Amino acid sequence: MYHTTLLCLVLLAAGNIQAVTITDDQGATIQLVQPASRIISLAPHTTELLFAAGAGDKIVGAVRYSYYPEAAKTIPTVGDTNKLDLERIVALAPDLIVAWQSNAAADTEVLRTLKIPIYVSEPASLEAIARSIEALGILSGSATIAQQASAEFTARLTRLRENYSGKPVVSAFYQFWHDPIFTINGDHIISAVMQLCGGRNIFSKMAVLSGQISAEAVISANPDVIIASAIDANRPPWLDYWQHWPELAAARNGQIYYIPPDLIQRHTPRILDGAAMMCEFIDKARIK
Repeated sequence: MYHTTLLCLVLLAAGNIQAVTITDDQGATIQLVQPASRIISLAPHTTELLFAAGAGDKIVGAVRYSYYPEAAKTIPTVGDTNKLDLERIVALAPDLIVAWQSNAAADTEVLRTLKIPIYVSEPASLEAIARSIEALGILSGSATIAQQASAEFTARLTRLRENYSGKPVVSAFYQFWHDPIFTINGDHIISAVMQLCGGRNIFSKMAVLSGQISAEAVISANPDVIIASAIDANRPPWLDYWQHWPELAAARNGQIYYIPPDLIQRHTPRILDGAAMMCEFIDKARIK
């Protein structure tokens, strides 16, 4: 009787397992016969998104620099974002790979030929981050946790928008490298953060998503505030370069700030931490 009951429970559980169908950020359809239980993450931001979606314990491999949250540091490494360790990935027997557009195309194609399902995460807006969390929760069988995380993200985003959307617009320059000087256009998600805070990206009309500009172009546009990020949490010395140009309103009024890159350059819930900092900095520029 015991074995018969156990068999019935197993069959019942198996019958409750549902196939999963999701469209990724490139418009591709991903189909799983059941929620994934062995996931490989091919970008630091996708590792964070998976943890936010409640699927951190299902990640069996991740690329370097996947160090948030703390638990991510113990995940086996499968190479770099642009150079994957394909043999190790295959050996880990994943039933889902979460990738992004910047992964090496040749490596991704090899994985596709092995018939491993690949979900490409490329959230292009703040709202899309919430949708990505929900999608990853569905793919990994943690939809309830993911929906809660998505709702919390959306609520915080709404609060920031309500707090700052009605304030006077401030001209802003965002810089993420110095030699040469690099910035972003109006289509970039960081520009969306600037707009959320009531900032106007002075290079919003730039033809490319991110590109090189000259110091003369910045001086000519004369932003009210300069906000930068670089490659680590520490403010880089090169940000003081702008102090040599007192004709710049931002330099003259002391409106030059730094946001750690992980809080503004990764498409994860932590981008709202960076957004809160940016909104505070833009608010200070209003007072000046």
